[in-house]
Amino acid sequence: MQKKYVDLLELQTRLKMGIESLFPDRIWVRAEISGISRRQNGHCYLELCQNDGTMVSAKTRAVIWASRWNYIDQTFRAITGSSLDSGMEILARVQVGFHPVYGLSLTIDEIDPEFTLGANERQRQLTIERLTREGLLNLQKRLRLPLLPYSLAVISAGNAAGYGDFCRHLKDNEYGFVFDVHLFEALMQGESAPASIMAAFEAILSSDVRYDAVLIMRGGGSELDLACFDDYDLAVTIARCPVPVFTAIGHEKDHHVADMVASAYVKTPTALADLFLDCYIAEDQRLASYESRLLMAFSNRIANMSSSLELLGSRILAASKGRAQDALHAIDLLAMGIFRNADRRISDSDHLQDRLLDRIQHSAVIRADKASAGVDKLEARIFSGTRNALQEAMSFLLKVEMSIEANDPRNILRKGFVLALDRNGIKIESAGGTRVGDRVQMMFADGTIKCGVVEIDRRSNIPGEEEASPTALPDVGS
Repeated sequence: MQKKYVDLLELQTRLKMGIESLFPDRIWVRAEISGISRRQNGHCYLELCQNDGTMVSAKTRAVIWASRWNYIDQTFRAITGSSLDSGMEILARVQVGFHPVYGLSLTIDEIDPEFTLGANERQRQLTIERLTREGLLNLQKRLRLPLLPYSLAVISAGNAAGYGDFCRHLKDNEYGFVFDVHLFEALMQGESAPASIMAAFEAILSSDVRYDAVLIMRGGGSELDLACFDDYDLAVTIARCPVPVFTAIGHEKDHHVADMVASAYVKTPTALADLFLDCYIAEDQRLASYESRLLMAFSNRIANMSSSLELLGSRILAASKGRAQDALHAIDLLAMGIFRNADRRISDSDHLQDRLLDRIQHSAVIRADKASAGVDKLEARIFSGTRNALQEAMSFLLKVEMSIEANDPRNILRKGFVLALDRNGIKIESAGGTRVGDRVQMMFADGTIKCGVVEIDRRSNIPGEEEASPTALPDVGS
């Protein structure tokens, strides 16, 4: 028996006619965007779905033609502050269509941004705009936290897990930093929460304690639970608080009006504890750097002083050697001058003698003898003068060497003299600079004796100077 059938095209054509006759006009459809793709030709293709909590219960394709995309996108972004994206729930006006090849599709020509934004989000945007007009949005940003905040006022529920995490992280820190934390309990969700939090602010500002910061904390929650932190009156209270306010009321995707008007906000109470610990850690590191710089400066100063002392000792030794060399050089020059003078005088004497001999050849033997005797006397005087000059130069050199040797402290010790030093190794200039009981050092050539002052005789050892009565130390035993 031959079965009755229709071909696929006929089936699809009947479906197309039925669907288009069932939905001849555009309708509004609520759905969630599960996928979105913008093509180079300007068209935007979407996948719409509906979830029943655990699984997708409906799914279809949709398109926004390029002729409508710019208008829809600009309008949506102007109202919501963001573009269409996956995960958004939208209310779209669509024309239902069916194609024999591509199946069911929806053509979107309008999207209601207000639906996506929601009543709460719309009110949140109006609150932000109002705070901006009134100049309150950035008022807290002008306040400055003390360098080392100590007194902290916390607004939270007493049994909140976030508050417990904050206290443990802050007080059990590895550095041993100490904080003074006071809890002001308040409701942290629901319609009564803004009034309860504002009452806590009033209690903080009327307290006798001058707090360094006010902390509002809660460990996150659902969007409806946290809607109270978008309240206008609460935002005004935070903005006008004279003490810096910090918030930690949500998780990663939450950002409320209270966060925006606060001096600063973080995501979790533990992160808020880290913020205050970082203040002390930064100051501790700054002090440690000062300590290192001071130690380096003292080490450099001591090294420079040691170098200066070594340089001074080298200069004194070099000066002593230089003076001795200068003296020897002067003696050499003097001797050379004496010898040159003697040679010249002898030469002149010989020349004069030759001339006289020529002139007095006819003189008598007596005058020749006298002349010869005169020459002998002159030579004797010349040699005598040379010998005396050399002796004087050698005597001067000897005095210089003796003076250098006499001024050497080691020679003074070798002669039996004693150098008196205090307990720090500094030379004692007079008996008046010591007291009974002082520890002193007596430096000899062969060693040093460390002893104590038991008696001071202030009578001068130089005749003619005033004498003072001796000072004795009572017998303290050996």
